[in-house]
Amino acid sequence: MRYHRLFVISVLTAAPLANLATLLPSPWNDIHVKHTWNSVPINWESLGNPPAGTTIDFHVALKPRHESALIDVLYEVSSPRHPKHVISHTPPRAHAFTYGIHLSKEQVAKLVAPHPKTLDLVSSWLEHYGVPTSSVSTSHGGGWITVAGVPVSQANELLGASYQLYRRTGTNDTAILRTVGYALPKVLHTHVKTVVPTTNFASLHTPRRKPHGRIIRTATSSLANATALSRRADNDDDDDDDDEVTPEFVRELYRTMDYEPAAIHRNALGIGGFLDQYPSEDDLTAFMEVARPDAEDATFDVVQINGGGNDQNHPGFEANANVQYALAIAYPTPHTFYSTGGSMSYNHDSHEPSPGDMFLTWINYLIARENIPQTISVPFGADEMDVPLEYATAVCDLFAQLGARGVSVLFASGDDGVGNPENCEVDGKVQFIPMYPASCPYVTSVGGTTELDEIGASLSGGGFSYHFPRPRYQEEDISAYLEHLGDQHDGLYNPAGRGIPDISAQSVNCVMVLDSEAILGHGTSCAVPIAAGIISLLNDYQISKGKEPLGFLNPWLYGDGLGGLSDITSGSNPGCNTDGFNAIDGWDPVTGLGTPDFVELQLLLDETTKVRRELVLLHYKPI
Repeated sequence: MRYHRLFVISVLTAAPLANLATLLPSPWNDIHVKHTWNSVPINWESLGNPPAGTTIDFHVALKPRHESALIDVLYEVSSPRHPKHVISHTPPRAHAFTYGIHLSKEQVAKLVAPHPKTLDLVSSWLEHYGVPTSSVSTSHGGGWITVAGVPVSQANELLGASYQLYRRTGTNDTAILRTVGYALPKVLHTHVKTVVPTTNFASLHTPRRKPHGRIIRTATSSLANATALSRRADNDDDDDDDDEVTPEFVRELYRTMDYEPAAIHRNALGIGGFLDQYPSEDDLTAFMEVARPDAEDATFDVVQINGGGNDQNHPGFEANANVQYALAIAYPTPHTFYSTGGSMSYNHDSHEPSPGDMFLTWINYLIARENIPQTISVPFGADEMDVPLEYATAVCDLFAQLGARGVSVLFASGDDGVGNPENCEVDGKVQFIPMYPASCPYVTSVGGTTELDEIGASLSGGGFSYHFPRPRYQEEDISAYLEHLGDQHDGLYNPAGRGIPDISAQSVNCVMVLDSEAILGHGTSCAVPIAAGIISLLNDYQISKGKEPLGFLNPWLYGDGLGGLSDITSGSNPGCNTDGFNAIDGWDPVTGLGTPDFVELQLLLDETTKVRRELVLLHYKPI
């Protein structure tokens, strides 16, 4: 592997920038590093400069005028027992920030809007470098600025950068355009969170091991007789397989079998799709004919964003698994698959990078909509170590916007336990590697279980974030786990970090249909749509009763909703050439709080409503 050392002093004070300093008027000549790596991140290599004429779209995340406002309100609308609700003497109003009263698109936009001075400064900076106003656009609320079609040479000047093409070492992956460091004028540092794509070498991938890929039966009329879709199939020819997971098995295990959705015109479920992963309508029909015959007419909408495709002839494992299991649980709730293209990857045909960062483009698309699905399932993620802190924080805050608007976002926690042994070395030492965005504290991370009497699956991604501190809703649970853990794994994880996963679901031997064949698949790519389907049913229940959807789940799950989760107390998630963590009583970084019991969660939602009503009667007395 080749390493290309970045010497910050030489990059930022060498002759090119020194010459610029004589040309640029204050304040643009006072340039300071915003983010840099000490070297090219592990497993990456430079392919040199991009072809002449290459352009790039970059996105500038701006700091809001009131930095903590969004997160403060997110917790207020998501926490049934939030202190502000209990001690306030102001009667609740329709526009008050109280539990379950989620914000509108316009209200969120006001919370995240930057200071007018911020917009003026950034506009002046871009104008000074000759960036035409026609290439600049802003997101709803103004929190992000997109600058389109910037020549790489101009981007290097703007950002004190040195963009090159990079590719993962030893692969033929599509190259990406990145820089190992960038800088901004000092005056912008207090106004700009991050600029992307710059130093983000995260490779968005599906957080799973490869599926077994073993063909069970051809998924046509003969599939109806396949024992693979029986609730407990025997497989004497493959002793690696335990009981196979089917929709019938999962619906009985998590007790959704008897619930009939009643708010199907007001409730919806969304699925995030990336990396040219598309679900197949034909595979879904074949799957449902056997897995859930009453849902043979199940279908889904596809929304194509940023050039995302919809190739029905080449379905993807993650896309099919998410659509098939989410629909099998939540049918007939409407489902939308968001096929999002791009990743700022190098296009070998055009010799230019593909436009648009896939996560930013997708989330900003959702934020701009008046109506967003109340539940969203995403099976994709990246190793947190590859994601710069500023980028991770800025994108995580966008998920907070979704939560404040009443959207429950669930991410798979990963399929390498505490980390893939080939990718556990950081700055010369072994370190457990959590997944991002699963590590974002404003999403619900879903780990994996296996067997009928559930235990933690060895593949279940879990651990502690290095980017995000422990959130308030996890304080008690993580403290208890760390006390149990003692000095085991000292130095391999961050004990002050946000813990993942939050909950879990079945993830091993999931029977599905892929390209007209019934196969078995392993991974939290199976667990996350199961969990999302159950949450969608809970949202249906809430909406059908005239209540608000659940929104950001974690404060409720770690509080009033805890009794609706079945604690998983055995299993472990080995990785990084260690035994990993163990599942124990209470929260653990293998299975989180446990697996969902739909019936108990329903009852607890009713109890939460009762508690809220009692708190209102007790504390909102006339003065």
